[in-house]
Amino acid sequence: MAETTTKKRKLIQYANGRSLEEINGTVDVPHNISFMKALFMYSGPGALVAVGYMDPGNWSTSITGGQNFQYLLMSVILISSLVAMLLQYMAAKLGIVSQMDLAQAIRARTSKALGIVLWIMTEFAIMATDIAEVIGAAIALYLLFHIPLIIAVFITVFDVLLLLLLTKIGFRKIEAIVVCLIMVILVVFAYQVALSNPNWGGVFAGLIPTGKTFAASPTVGGSNPLQGALGIIGATVMPHNLYLHSAISQTRKIDHNSEKDIARTVRFASWDSNIQLTLAFFVNALLLIMGVAVFKSGAVKDPSFFGLFQALSDTATMSNGVLASVAKTGILSTLFAVALLASGQNSTITGTLTGQVIMEGFVHMRMPLWLRRLVTRVISVIPVLICVSMTSGKSAIDEHVALNDLMNNSQVFLAFALPFSMLPLLMMTDSKLEMGKFKNSLWVKALGWLSVIGLTVLNMQGLPDQITGFFGDNPTAAQTALAHGIADFLIVVILALLLWTIVELHHGNKQLAAHLKAEGQPSAVEAAMTEGVENHEED
Repeated sequence: MAETTTKKRKLIQYANGRSLEEINGTVDVPHNISFMKALFMYSGPGALVAVGYMDPGNWSTSITGGQNFQYLLMSVILISSLVAMLLQYMAAKLGIVSQMDLAQAIRARTSKALGIVLWIMTEFAIMATDIAEVIGAAIALYLLFHIPLIIAVFITVFDVLLLLLLTKIGFRKIEAIVVCLIMVILVVFAYQVALSNPNWGGVFAGLIPTGKTFAASPTVGGSNPLQGALGIIGATVMPHNLYLHSAISQTRKIDHNSEKDIARTVRFASWDSNIQLTLAFFVNALLLIMGVAVFKSGAVKDPSFFGLFQALSDTATMSNGVLASVAKTGILSTLFAVALLASGQNSTITGTLTGQVIMEGFVHMRMPLWLRRLVTRVISVIPVLICVSMTSGKSAIDEHVALNDLMNNSQVFLAFALPFSMLPLLMMTDSKLEMGKFKNSLWVKALGWLSVIGLTVLNMQGLPDQITGFFGDNPTAAQTALAHGIADFLIVVILALLLWTIVELHHGNKQLAAHLKAEGQPSAVEAAMTEGVENHEED
C-alpha cells in the first residue's frame, strides 16, 4: 500500500508554484546585444502560439470559403489575425509582468467552485482541438502510407513518445522544431498557390471588408458568407492559445526588480508573437487562395481532408494546365498530406503544454507531460474510433463525411470556452493593481473590448448552426427547431457563467487591493504567488 501511495504522489502532485516550472525562466537572454540577436533569443513562444491558428481545424473552413465566395472572406482572415495579435500580446504581457499565467491569475481571484467549472470547460475545448488533430494525423498516415484508419488512429496515441523525447532536449530545441514544421506548411501551400497564378488584384481587394462579407445571402454550397466568416473566426481564435502564451512567455529569465528588463521582455515578446502570427495569416490566406485559384470553381465537392487530397491529384479539378501536369505526378496531394501531418504534430506539442497550464492553474494539480498527453489523447481518440467503426461498413464517402462532421461539430466547445479566457484577460491587463505601468493603453483597451464583445456575439450568433450540424447535412424542420432551442439555452448558461466570472473577478480584485493596502505590499503578485516570486528571485 505504501508503494502504491508513493507512486501516486510521483505521478499526480500538488502544484501552486511558477507556471510550467520545469521550463520557467530557463532561457537566458544576454543584455547589451543587437536588436536582431535579442529578437532571435526571444523568438519561439510566438511560434508555439501561432500553431493554434493554422491547425487542421482551419483548413477546410478557409478552402471552402474560397471555393464558395472567391476572395470575399480574405478580410475575415485578416481581421481574425489582427484580433489574435492583440489578444496574444495581452496574454504574453500578463505572464511576463504578473509572473502568473492566465489560469493562475483567474484562480487567484475566484472561488474553487468556479475554478473547477472553468477548468472542465477549457479541458473540453482542448479535447475538441485534439479531435481535429487526431483526425488530421490519422488521415495523413492513411493517405501517405495506406495505413487503415482505425490503426492510424491508434498510432496517433503514440505521439506521446515523441513528446517524451522532446522534453529531454530543452525548450529552445522544441521551439526550433515547431518553427521548422511551420515553414514546411508555409512552403507547401506557397508552392501550390504559386503554380495556380491567382488574381492578385482580387486577393488584395478581398482584404477590405464590405457589406457582403457578413451577409446572410447568397447561399453557395449550403453556406452563406456570414456562416463562412463565422467558421473562419471560430477556427482561428481559440481559448487555449491565451493560456499557453501567458505561460510560455515566462520561459525567458527576467529581473523582476528591473522595470527596464520587464519592458524589454514585453517588447520582444510582442515582436515574436506578431511575426509568427503574420506567418499564420499567410498560411490561412494561402489556404483560401487555394480554394479559389488552385481548383476550378465548385470543383471541390468533398471539403474533407480526403476530398482535398483526391482533388489535388485529379487533373480535372485543377484550374490550369501547369497545375494539372504537376497534379498528375501526385506531388501536390503528397505535399498536402505531409503538411497535414506536420500541422497535427505541432498541435500535439502545444496542446499538451496548455493542458498542463490549466490543470496546474485552476485545480493546482500536476502530472508528467507524457501522462497528461496520454490521458487527453486517449479520451479524444474514443469519439474518432466510434465514428470510424460506425461507418466502416458504409461507403468511403460516408466515412469521410462522418469524420469531417465530427471534426467540425467538436468545435462547438470553443464557442463555450472563448469568452471565459478573453474577458478575464482583458479585465486583468486593464487593471493597474495587476499590471502597474504596464496596464493596457487607452487604444489597446478600446480595441480589446471591441474584439471581446464582437467575438462573443459572433460565436453566440453561430451557435445555432453549430448545434444544427449535429443532426447531419439535411436536418428536418423539427431538428432545426430543437437545435435552435438548445442553442438558446446554452447561450443563457454561457451568459450566466460569464456574469458569475465577472462578479468573482471584481470581488477578488477588491479583496486583493484591500489586503495589499493593509499589508503595505506594493505588488499584487507578491500577495497571490509569494512562493513563485521567491523561487524566481533565487534563480
